[in-house]
Amino acid sequence: MSVILGNENFLTIEDVKTKLRKHVGDKVTINYNLGRNKYEEYEAIIKELYNYVFIVESNDEIKSFSYTDVITKIIKIKLLN
Repeated sequence: MSVILGNENFLTIEDVKTKLRKHVGDKVTINYNLGRNKYEEYEAIIKELYNYVFIVESNDEIKSFSYTDVITKIIKIKLLN
């Protein structure tokens, strides 16, 4: 598993969009920081990219995240092999 987003410093929204565009339709693991040392991790497929958010589907559940969630390291996205 390789981290595609979430460990870099000084990302812009365009950087995040560019990296995610390459992985639309790919299966990823999303590590979501809930605060106070609580994390939620699940597998999902990157479905669509919009101007301010991107959509993932996990177990017939659709979730959206903003690009700033990645920049501020609230979520980390790892590519599954």
